Amino acid sequence: MTTLIDVYPSRLPHETTTPRQDPVVWSEPGHPGPLTAGALHSYEQDGFLAVDQLIRPEEVARYRAELDRMLLDPAVRADERAIIERRSGEIRSVFEIHRVSEVFARLVRDERVVGRARQILGSDVYVHQSRINVKPGFGASGFYWHSDFETWHAEDGLPRMRTVSVSIALTPNLDTNGGLMIMPGSHRTFLGCAGETPRDNYRKSLQMQDAGTPSDGALRGLADAHGIRLFTGPAGSAVFFDCNAMHGSGDNITPFPRSNVFIVFNSVENTAVEPFAAPVRRPEFIGARDFTPVR
Repeated sequence: MTTLIDVYPSRLPHETTTPRQDPVVWSEPGHPGPLTAGALHSYEQDGFLAVDQLIRPEEVARYRAELDRMLLDPAVRADERAIIERRSGEIRSVFEIHRVSEVFARLVRDERVVGRARQILGSDVYVHQSRINVKPGFGASGFYWHSDFETWHAEDGLPRMRTVSVSIALTPNLDTNGGLMIMPGSHRTFLGCAGETPRDNYRKSLQMQDAGTPSDGALRGLADAHGIRLFTGPAGSAVFFDCNAMHGSGDNITPFPRSNVFIVFNSVENTAVEPFAAPVRRPEFIGARDFTPVR
């Protein structure tokens, strides 16, 4: 059995930083896909790419209707893939939506979505994770600053940074209702977090993250160096972002809900192994072990 070298150490007694060891854009120039050379360059520099209208208004309506149906379905709420808000008792997220719902499965297979992921990663891709995130008004909690790759590497066993996420807005993203924030350029440095991973950490972290969160000092340094970009836009807009981009979102205390579809595409050449810094794997509905390419 071949032992992989951990080039991105984390969950150690002290925080560490490691320069990125991997490309950001993996495809060669001229690789077919919907993104222009300029868009790929922007993604490489910033670690993200905003799309003003990825899906049309009539499509948004269809996905919103499916979202509303799922939130009212007692079977969905009772499923372990549904994460419930501690304070309100409302659904916060539903995982593995490309298996739960054929409507969302079609969105995952949409070439406007998966085609961009293939072009960025330079290979076929599979879904490492998919979910709907729901932020109803009047107090839905946010997602604290983090690098997704830190968790996916430590707890799911993704070896390298060859993963891209897309957040597709199903409601307007305002500057007041807990929108996505990213530190441009932060994807070029890996921040290894301090502290061991508790067993079954996902049960707590999906409601309120603790293990795998950066220190205030590290976040201050990254923000001073890179700044913070807040993404706003209408329903149907989207943001593609690198797995190591430092990002988060605030609470939504407005009356205006914010819901989005979140899909994580990983290269079929970067499939998960055993976790690098956790006692056990997370469940497959959070970190997939089915590496079938999206077609």
